Amino acid sequence: MQMQTLTLRGVPSARRAAPPPASSAHLAAPGPCALRVPRSLRRRRPRTLRASASLEQEVKEVAGSPVPSGKSCQATRRDVRNIAIVAHVDHGKTTLVDSMLRQAKVFRDNQVVQERIMDSNDLERERGITILSKNTSITYKGTKINIIDTPGHSDFGGEVERVLNMVEGVLLVVDSVEGPMPQTRFVLKKALEFGHAVVVVVNKIDRPTARPEFVVNSTFELFIELNATDEQCDFQTVYASGIKGKAGLSPENLADDLGPLFEAILRCIPEPRIEKDGALQMLVSNTEYDEHKGRIAIGRLHAGELQRGMEVKVCTPDDACRVGKVSELFVYQNFSRVPVESVSAGDICAVCGMNDIMIGETIADKITGTPLPTIKVEEPTVRMSFSINTSPFVGREGKYVTSRNLRDRLYRELERNLAMKVEDGETADTFLVSGRGTLHLTILIENMRREGYEFMIGPPKVINKTVDGKLLEPYEIAAVEVPEEYMGSVVELLGKRRGQMVNMEASGPEGTTLLKYKIPTRGLIGLRNAILTASRGRAILNTIFDSYGSWAGDLSSRDQGSLVAFEDGSTTSYALLNAQERGLLFVQPGQDVYKGQIVGIHQRPGDLAINVCKKKAATNVRSNKETTVVLDEPLSYSLDDCIEFIQEDELVEVTPSSIRMCKNPKISKKK
Repeated sequence: MQMQTLTLRGVPSARRAAPPPASSAHLAAPGPCALRVPRSLRRRRPRTLRASASLEQEVKEVAGSPVPSGKSCQATRRDVRNIAIVAHVDHGKTTLVDSMLRQAKVFRDNQVVQERIMDSNDLERERGITILSKNTSITYKGTKINIIDTPGHSDFGGEVERVLNMVEGVLLVVDSVEGPMPQTRFVLKKALEFGHAVVVVVNKIDRPTARPEFVVNSTFELFIELNATDEQCDFQTVYASGIKGKAGLSPENLADDLGPLFEAILRCIPEPRIEKDGALQMLVSNTEYDEHKGRIAIGRLHAGELQRGMEVKVCTPDDACRVGKVSELFVYQNFSRVPVESVSAGDICAVCGMNDIMIGETIADKITGTPLPTIKVEEPTVRMSFSINTSPFVGREGKYVTSRNLRDRLYRELERNLAMKVEDGETADTFLVSGRGTLHLTILIENMRREGYEFMIGPPKVINKTVDGKLLEPYEIAAVEVPEEYMGSVVELLGKRRGQMVNMEASGPEGTTLLKYKIPTRGLIGLRNAILTASRGRAILNTIFDSYGSWAGDLSSRDQGSLVAFEDGSTTSYALLNAQERGLLFVQPGQDVYKGQIVGIHQRPGDLAINVCKKKAATNVRSNKETTVVLDEPLSYSLDDCIEFIQEDELVEVTPSSIRMCKNPKISKKK
């Protein structure tokens, strides 16, 4: 048997002593990314360079993959890799995917391609964040690489959870300055629970303040904290600049393209393990809707072969099965869906023909098929009430205004949004909608108003639990990056909201400090704007759900009251001139208002009713020349700002053209 000395090189660490070198290892055919070294010689450090030789090893069983039925043979597909790109928000996932698509020659040389091509939704492009998981694929050296771009914001963690069972590995993108952030921990925890292989991509390596060694060491420590296996801790590290389309195995030596990243994917991401001759099994992980094709089910084919025109069985582990027929079949090729006649196990495909299919159901063989375990996501933590519009302006701007329209739209959202729940409220025209956070629900509200819906929403409330007679509420980890000169104000704000400091450390050479707090979810409502005000807009707040803990006690989120319109009418400059002495206004002259509408922020605690429609009396005594009226610029609050601003007795009126706030007449009558 041939012998060869293998030298393993790792990232230097002052914390751990280097183990004695391995003298020799038995060579086999080139295998996966990591070397199988005897446990006594194994070093739990990330490597920046891998030897190509490896001991032959078994492919690990990926969590959530189907249980073998009968004696069907296990096999792997060498021509396919399935990966998900996961990261914290703004760490460069979608930009990296753009460069991967360009270098894989997905687009023509003369084709005009917009930035962040994967963010195709209007809201995604406006807000600069990814909201929905999306599929694409590229071909590199004859191997098809299916790529799933996932959201980075914690409120859309359900999108990440439901697509992880479609892949065998993940690219964990980490910013070269910030390092692992709260959402990095969440997505990595989920990937490790599935048993996926992880390739760490240190992105934005071209930043002047990049600190790659610190980032890699911090990422490795995160693996240890999350109880990763030795094989998972032995991850491949790739350094990249997504915007320039460069990557390399060391930060000082980047290639002119992303070749090292593609090579790492082929080498380190396991080939799909399938049952080629087994009974058909495909778990639906996502759904889309097309006006001509109807509902489209998307998922990874775990076993068997799916053919166009085939009759199948749609089932779940606990419900009765029903029969369906595949009318059309697609696979992802480059940046589009391509129709095919059949799909083999291991690939990701889209299926048409079953208009009642839901996420989490299994498409199985009509005779011998068995369902796969359904998709489970974490429970929602925030609830808001949706009700029909009862203001005097109802029906002026919206197309759908009835409770039936509202109910149908909310329950239709549940078909693809697994992390959301809808319940009937106290009255027939009120519905309780629960989600992962205020942003999760705000995106739904914004989509509905753009579709022509008109309705009212109440203030966000946390979902508490009672365990053994004790009241528990959700807590989150809040990470705040703030310049040192504003740190005192931010610490005071977090302390008022029952936050407990977990850690404080310097963050990069720019003179910023990273504060980590464990804080009740109640305390986060309205906190973002308060922190931006206290830090002159220079602080960055990130949060992630941590756990349920004991009730933290009462806390106040707003010190100022509201200015409330005294009567219906149109605002005048004369009335607003006097009103602006009482606080900051939301309205301008000539704007229609109604009794009970919130027109400004009172400068003191408690609400104040004011007349913003009063006209100047036109008598002979006042017939002298009009004096020029100088009004302050009114505040312009977005939907997110309004939701954070309102109190228990207030509502937000949402229409396709306007967003207004008002007092809740039902609560006002009780008072």
